[in-house]
Amino acid sequence: MAHFLLSIPLLHTCFRYSGINITLECLPCIADLRCLKRVFFCSRLRPLSWVSPKRDSVLARGKLIVGTGSTNAPWHFQGADGKLQGFDIDIARMVAKGLFNDPSKVEFVVQSSDARIPNLLTDKVDMSCQFITVTASRAQQVAFTLPYYREGVGLLLPANSKYKEIDDLKAAGDGVIVAVLQNVYAEELVHQALPKAKVDQYDSVDLMYQAVNSGRADAAATDQSSVKYLMVQNPGRYRSPAYAWSPQTYSCAVKRGDQDWLNFVNTVLHEGMTGVEFPTYAASFKQWFGVDLPTPAIGFPAEFK
Repeated sequence: MAHFLLSIPLLHTCFRYSGINITLECLPCIADLRCLKRVFFCSRLRPLSWVSPKRDSVLARGKLIVGTGSTNAPWHFQGADGKLQGFDIDIARMVAKGLFNDPSKVEFVVQSSDARIPNLLTDKVDMSCQFITVTASRAQQVAFTLPYYREGVGLLLPANSKYKEIDDLKAAGDGVIVAVLQNVYAEELVHQALPKAKVDQYDSVDLMYQAVNSGRADAAATDQSSVKYLMVQNPGRYRSPAYAWSPQTYSCAVKRGDQDWLNFVNTVLHEGMTGVEFPTYAASFKQWFGVDLPTPAIGFPAEFK
């Protein structure tokens, strides 16, 4: 028995005894396997990263549990039927389909933005998909997946605006009035793109849009995703210059320490954006942002160029 067990690490990096993973690093302290209980006192014993308790538990449970929001279109919000919809919701359903071949096998836990990370750390959810901006600070608390969207600041103009592109707005200097949601960094943010523009700040998004509709502002500066969604909801009423700025990355997040689970979610996202599930990802992108994505190039994988 001892000789058989000790031979396994020569072919593989580990073996399992009574549910415990034993690595080559543990061999010095389990050389004598006449008393197997010594295994439990190996000070260097550790679980292997490719063993995925999370994926196993999700599959055994029969559904994926995802933390998200309910009040932010086009990301996660309640439709007329009271059910959650939006781009984040579609991304979560893609993961459920990857697990169960059924996108409906997902339970959504509605959470505040402040709960996105704590709910992961306490295992209330399997993953959070709630337009989470990736930062180095947050990456010390959770593991981020591949990015599924790149956010930025865009400009919303009336369809009949005399300004067409960003250069037209820049040339107008301080003759341009830009409405923006009130924020300590609002003027600085607008002036990154339009250094001389006048900035009017508003207490709510609705008031900001009303300023554009009434002609009190020439443009509104807000998240580009919101600009795109508003144009989808109001065909022919608005337009937006191609230019956007202040990039930030949106990713889902999972609890740290389970590389297999992270790898699985990354595989789902990668194939959604580049492979067999691209039609599903592209249809969602079109629905919420009004953009037709180009089909991934066939041949050498573009992500490795």
